[in-house]
Amino acid sequence: MSEEIKTPEAAPAAADAAAPAAEGEAVAKKARPGKSIPAGIAFIRSTFNNTQVSIADARGGVIAWSSSGKAGFKGSRKSTAFAATMVAQDAAKTAVAKGMHECEVRMQGAGAGRESAVRAIQSAGIRVTSITDCTPIPHNGCRPRKRRRV
Repeated sequence: MSEEIKTPEAAPAAADAAAPAAEGEAVAKKARPGKSIPAGIAFIRSTFNNTQVSIADARGGVIAWSSSGKAGFKGSRKSTAFAATMVAQDAAKTAVAKGMHECEVRMQGAGAGRESAVRAIQSAGIRVTSITDCTPIPHNGCRPRKRRRV
């Protein structure tokens, strides 16, 4: 039975290993201010159960997002127009803080919060240049179930 007994001399060696980081080497990166993004795209997905808003730059990188659940709504209240207003304001305020003042809106879905989300984005100080409906429409739909035989 061999048991290792740690001596008190090992503890200062571990402290010395961490000392160079404290002396002058920057281990953690400092937060840099982000680039100002003047124009972008606001994606609004409004379903019968939820509303999600994400605001992206012109290349498609998301800079701000929010959803009804993130805004604190639960259950059937997530699908309301009021929840969509709160969600859009939350995402738009974050985007305005990053320098955005103009965007185009792309809506998807048939939920209650479509128009109210667009109005909330406008009221937050972002100018809406165009509104596009990108809801997918089936052009023949799925194949139906086989016919029931009795």
